[in-house]
Amino acid sequence: MPVPYFYEPNLISGNTSFTLSETSSKHCIQVLRMQENARIDLTNGKGFLFEASIQVPHKKNTIVAIVSEKKFPALSQNLILGIALLKNATRLEWLFEKATEMGVTAIIPMLCERTIFEKFKMDRMQNIVQSAMIQSQQTWLPQIATPVKFKEVIATQKNKQKLIAHCETGNKMDIKKIQATQDCILLIGPEGDFTPAEIELALEQHYQAIHLGPTRLRTETAGLYAISILKTF
Repeated sequence: MPVPYFYEPNLISGNTSFTLSETSSKHCIQVLRMQENARIDLTNGKGFLFEASIQVPHKKNTIVAIVSEKKFPALSQNLILGIALLKNATRLEWLFEKATEMGVTAIIPMLCERTIFEKFKMDRMQNIVQSAMIQSQQTWLPQIATPVKFKEVIATQKNKQKLIAHCETGNKMDIKKIQATQDCILLIGPEGDFTPAEIELALEQHYQAIHLGPTRLRTETAGLYAISILKTF
């Protein structure tokens, strides 16, 4: 049976004993029915992996002993996804989950001229990303920004490689011909695409326009497909 894996953001290097959060405790004791001396793995989402042993099982405040710890280096590629918010929250949640599993370092929800959305639930998105990190057994938690206007993203991001995917005609490079660098930001627009003015603004800020193939993709499909091409391991 695989060793259960949990996210504990307050766990720091050097701890020898730690009290699990109520969420982790409940899952350990009530769901998995783990007993004293059972092993679990913990991460704080900041590169650390802790091997722990249950000392005091409790459905709300399980105490564990930290047996060992290991620090993993930051991801070799800083890949940031700037994605327009979607009206369908379920599709956006799916994208956040899969992008995390694939190893993006940050996700920036964008407010574009054609963005239509109901509400961005930061707490829910954080939970989805945390669960995806645990599921894929990673030790670095992607950073989730609060929704930002497109113009602010363009003005503030200083990545070495800046890409924008859009459906307008013009001089665009096939994403499969892009040599992804170790510091890359990719922008994906909303339903209805970026406006010509937004595209022009990005080009003025030295973004490379790219296309993702002959078919028109949904926003979330475009984001995931592009990550699969650009991500290096």
